[in-house]
Amino acid sequence: MNAPVHDPLAAWRIESEPFYRPAGNEVALYRQAWRHRMPLILKGPTGCGKTRFVEHMAWSLGRPLVTLACNEDMTASDLVGRYLLDADGTAWHDGPLTLAVRHGGICYLDEVVEARQDTTVVIHPLTDARRILPLDKKGELVRAHPDFQLVVSYNPGYQSSAKDLKPSTRQRFAALEFDYPDGALEAEIVAHEAGIDTALATKLVAVAHCSRELKHRGLDEGVSTRMLIYAGVLIRDGVTPRESCEMTMTRALTDDPDMASALQGFVEAQFG
Repeated sequence: MNAPVHDPLAAWRIESEPFYRPAGNEVALYRQAWRHRMPLILKGPTGCGKTRFVEHMAWSLGRPLVTLACNEDMTASDLVGRYLLDADGTAWHDGPLTLAVRHGGICYLDEVVEARQDTTVVIHPLTDARRILPLDKKGELVRAHPDFQLVVSYNPGYQSSAKDLKPSTRQRFAALEFDYPDGALEAEIVAHEAGIDTALATKLVAVAHCSRELKHRGLDEGVSTRMLIYAGVLIRDGVTPRESCEMTMTRALTDDPDMASALQGFVEAQFG
């Protein structure tokens, strides 16, 4: 009897289909990029569905998805690995990026511009014809598995110029642009994810559309689809629409009294 084969990426396999409704031809375009293992940037506002999209694509392609939320404290070692002490002494432990490269996962770096630029340069050799990952501390050169793909995301309307992708990094990727879905599709998504009826979801979406008109006019971001789902869940469970929206939208988006009043005015216009 053969021993079971160890799967180094078992923890990153997606077992059930993530709910996703396409807003355009992004699924077909991703599949074309996947055929060539082309590195991709997903650009779009916070909470518009970028992460859910890449989860759905990883599931549909049958590939594990190694996701890392980037931040300014992330080091290259957090990506590629490091030597650690264990029971047998000092041993090398692959980081999540290295695991994906070795074993054929999709590596998703969420909000990549939040990472330090001296950290993100480690991905450069993976995003051209070489498809290699040098492990300098180990003295090893890892050649990417044929199924490895690198996907990154960021919100181009939120970061300052000091937190933007360097041209030398940006030009290594193809890009897909995302935005919030149109009203009917967004209401369908909110209704499904929050477990509420379409009429209620449509009212929540109307509040979001009004808030998005205030972007760069007092708000950095309008209400996201994710926030609408949070509000819908609370309303479904018996919290009043006013309190739900105040908790998940108004207080989350702003500390400015005038902006908060404007947002609550949008809520009252829909719910009375």
